[in-house]
Amino acid sequence: MERATTPGDERARLAEDVTVRLRKAGCVFAEDEAELILSAASSPDEVDAMVTRRAEGEPLEHVVGFAEFHGLRISVDRGVFVPRRRTEFLVREAAALAGRDPVIVDLCCGAGALGAALAAGASGHVELHAADIDPAAVRCARRNVPGSVHEGDLFDALPADLRGRIDILLANVPYVPSGEIGLLPSEARDHEARVALDGGDDGLGVLRRVAAEAAAWLSPGGHLLSETSERQALAAQAAFAEGGLEPRIATDEDWNATVIIGRNP
Repeated sequence: MERATTPGDERARLAEDVTVRLRKAGCVFAEDEAELILSAASSPDEVDAMVTRRAEGEPLEHVVGFAEFHGLRISVDRGVFVPRRRTEFLVREAAALAGRDPVIVDLCCGAGALGAALAAGASGHVELHAADIDPAAVRCARRNVPGSVHEGDLFDALPADLRGRIDILLANVPYVPSGEIGLLPSEARDHEARVALDGGDDGLGVLRRVAAEAAAWLSPGGHLLSETSERQALAAQAAFAEGGLEPRIATDEDWNATVIIGRNP
């Protein structure tokens, strides 16, 4: 007498099928990705559609609709910049500097992951603002950020009454040189907005704009934190200093993360 098929058996077979398809498509972590897809999909047909999208090179986070970041599940729509796990280092550095009842701004916020993560661990009352120039990112951030989300170009997007009051200014600006966009993995190059990646000729164009205005927006003793690459760190540090900030470089070798931190004296 044959044993009756259980839902668990069906799910196991489906998971195996998905894993095989993802592995054939070149997904290194096929088993883990299969589990995420199965947990996000509501039907076998949706599983099939998600696997097809992933096999065609779409980022997993866009396929399932979220990214895991600093203990939070961040909603991420198609075309929106996917928060990188290495950027959790920037959040940790910011958390060490945030006092009680901080005013926090997440500039170039994308899906709003940095501001949401920092606010989640901050003490006391948090006044949180986020801003991005990309309308798709703003729509996404409004689902993730427990605060106000503004649309516009850098500081132009922010309410004027924030000038001189920001304690922690997170600016995960685009820092890939324009000429190197084509060298990025296809997941980023083909599926994320170019405005979230392209930092200009040397990759530091947006960072310089932020650093030049930051002091006027920061509170006395407030901090600007921005991610960059190791090779750009010294030039980025110089840009912070030119903007009147006291800069230092923080690195995390495990995540290959480099953050420039500027204090408003």
